[in-house]
This record gives sequence, structure tokens and C-alpha cells, in this order.
Amino acid sequence: MEKRTQVKIETTMGEIVVELYNETPKHRDNFIKLAKEGVYDSTLFHRVIRQFMIQAGDPESKNAADTAHLGSGDVGYTIPAEFVPKFFHKKGALAAARMGDDVNPERASSGCQFYIVTGRKFRESQLLDMAGQKNNARMDTIFNQLARKHMKEIYKLKKANDQDALLELQDSLEAQAYAIYKEEEPFMFTPEQLSAYSTIGGAPHLDGAYTVFGQVVSGMETVEKIEGTKTGKADRPVENVRILKATVLE
Repeated sequence: MEKRTQVKIETTMGEIVVELYNETPKHRDNFIKLAKEGVYDSTLFHRVIRQFMIQAGDPESKNAADTAHLGSGDVGYTIPAEFVPKFFHKKGALAAARMGDDVNPERASSGCQFYIVTGRKFRESQLLDMAGQKNNARMDTIFNQLARKHMKEIYKLKKANDQDALLELQDSLEAQAYAIYKEEEPFMFTPEQLSAYSTIGGAPHLDGAYTVFGQVVSGMETVEKIEGTKTGKADRPVENVRILKATVLE
């Protein structure tokens, strides 16, 4: 197997070492570049949610006031999504944060913000239900995207109270959405995902929507310590948890 690059993240609560996947080269190379340039040094873990994840990498967090709302800082570019099915949101996964689907339908990643999954365990029946919900949500997203292209027409028909034409248009858009949806592979959890999520846990609802580009190889106890810190408004830790230095291990 091709050697993987590791990055040591020194924090005020201990060290974390992550390994970057070669199969996600754009995210790997960008993370290495930012670490070498010192972009992550002095940034905060600005969003921490128990049984979910810890998030960092906002450049605006370096000198932020205690009351500042963080999470919107960036480095002026995004990274194209690199979804690799075998890499998923199990506990310890390193993944890229991003803007929501409504303004980011391509699901491009933030150029700098990342999170490490802590998550929780799920029963297999819960996971199967979740897969169904993800597919339904995808269908709804496609329908809504099509509907937005017909907003003027919909507005006119509503103004004219033409219910028959509205229903006809809705049927047409639903048929188009279904045709587009059927061209894609429906979301299904693999046996590996089902096993991992039911034993070590994770955040399965994020699979297929956010790029996973690495994993924690040591220091998970530090991740869990950060996860357990007390948080306030917008899930920001009450006492700052800071990345002191990110170092690429050659």
C-alpha cells in the first residue's frame, strides 16, 4: 500500500495524529499545504458537539473575542468533493466541513475547516431507516431544484388560482425528479459501514454528503477530551481549545 502522510496536531488538551488518504489527493495536498504554511496554528476548535464531532480550522478564530460567532472564516477557495465510498464517517474519521446544499449543490469542501468524528453507536435497523431517509431527502432536493426553475410559472398559476395546471406541473416535475434520481445509485450502507456504526459508532447521516479524507491514528483520547469540554452559544467551548501547531510528519 502506498505510504500515507501523517500530520500531528498539537492542542491545548493533548496531541492528535491524523493520517491522510491518498485516494482523496486534493484534500490531502491542501491539508498538507495549510499545515506547512501554519494556517492551522493558533486556530480554535470552535464547534464541539457531544456524540457527533469536533470542528476546527476557521482562520478567523485565531484572535477571536470570546463572544465572536465562528465558523464562516475561509481561505478564499473551496475543494471539489472527493467522495470515496470505502471512507465513511466512523469514529475517528477526518472530514471536510462545507456550506449547505442550498448554496453549494456540488458539495464542495471548505478550503480549511475540518472536523473529526466522535459520533455514537447505532442499531442496524436504525441505519437501514436512515438510508431510506437519505434517499427520500435526495429526491426532495432534486424536486426543489427543478421547482426553483419554474418559480415564475408557479407564481402565475397560484395568482390565477389555476389548481389543475398547478397539479399538472407538480406531476411533471415529480416525474422529472424521479427520472434524475433513478440515474443515480440509491444510497445504501455497506456491510463495513453497518459493522463499524454498530460497534465503534460514528455519524452515518453524513455519508455521501461530506468528504472524508483521513483518520485519527493516535490521540483519540485527546479528541474525546475535547468532545467532553463544556460548550456555550453555537456549540463553542466555553474555555478556548486551541491548535498550537500542525506538523507534517515526514
